[in-house]
Amino acid sequence: MRNTHMLKLIFGLATAAAALALFLFFYFYRNVSRTDGQGADLEKSNRPYEDQTEVEDLMTFRGGEDLTIGEILDAPGEVIGKSSYGTLYRAVFHQSNSLKLLRFLRPVCVIRSEESAEVIETLGSVRHPNLVPLLGSYSGPRGEKLLVYPFYRKWNLAEFIRDGNKNSHRWATIYKISMGIAEGLDHLHTGLMKPIIHGNLKLKNIFLDHNHQPSLSDFGLHLLFNPVAGQEMLEASAAEGYKAPELIKMKEASADSDIYSLGVILLEMLTGKGPINGKASSDEETYLPNYIRSAVLGRRVSELYHPDILLSNGGGSDDVSASEQRVLKLFQLAMTCCSPSPSLRPTAKQVRWKLEEIEK
Repeated sequence: MRNTHMLKLIFGLATAAAALALFLFFYFYRNVSRTDGQGADLEKSNRPYEDQTEVEDLMTFRGGEDLTIGEILDAPGEVIGKSSYGTLYRAVFHQSNSLKLLRFLRPVCVIRSEESAEVIETLGSVRHPNLVPLLGSYSGPRGEKLLVYPFYRKWNLAEFIRDGNKNSHRWATIYKISMGIAEGLDHLHTGLMKPIIHGNLKLKNIFLDHNHQPSLSDFGLHLLFNPVAGQEMLEASAAEGYKAPELIKMKEASADSDIYSLGVILLEMLTGKGPINGKASSDEETYLPNYIRSAVLGRRVSELYHPDILLSNGGGSDDVSASEQRVLKLFQLAMTCCSPSPSLRPTAKQVRWKLEEIEK
């Protein structure tokens, strides 16, 4: 059974080697002066460390106006994911009787608070039906960061596909999810005053509601990381099969590299296969886009998708023929997104237009 941790203690353990000293710091030496529930300041005269320059701060955005520092730090959190740069928690907020997704960012991984504030303001202002909204951001006295998001009770896209949900291989569902992802990505790339590169697009970072409407999470998160942590994120993306071939450093992430990741995701939905085949023999392709190219050359594409995709419109011969054409066109679009040459990939807006044409 997973252990439930108090986030105050987690921050202490994650940000210092002397756990006991940090325990005393959080519970006995902090003197917080709260104002209107939206922020807090440390009393300078009571700081245990003379060289400490950070203060507690809480930034809230639409939907998170009622968040307070006390509620965030006191929320019991269950660990649901870990990475080299942070930890994910499913936390219970008793005052609002709700679940929230909390992302703790390790202090050694993030840029300085004065530099990150503008980034967080930008990310917190983004609102779109297909993007997970940032509700608030807590900054601790030792540089720790905690981002607050709504918690999605259904699935992330990886669980939806891998767990064999019968809807995952139906054309209507695949199409709806594909269009939603493209619309969310297009908003990031072209719908804001300053475009945002997602930088970490993959199945696990796409959540579904009960109507299979997708929402992209973690967009722009790499902007908060220092170069070392950013590179670790890129290497993790490469290990999972989502990294565009031209990317060497995370700071080079672009709209084109986001589109490559989108193409891999489309192929995963169509085939049910993972982006990397860890059991591939020396004669087989390891990466999913390369595997699909070989299947196209060998005229084996029909072996790659679930036959139920062709029956989603009722099962008649005309419906099957029409569905097969749509499936093949989506394969073609996905492979174009995965082109080794960035200049040959479509934009997110062009992906949207192509998807609309496919469904006509």
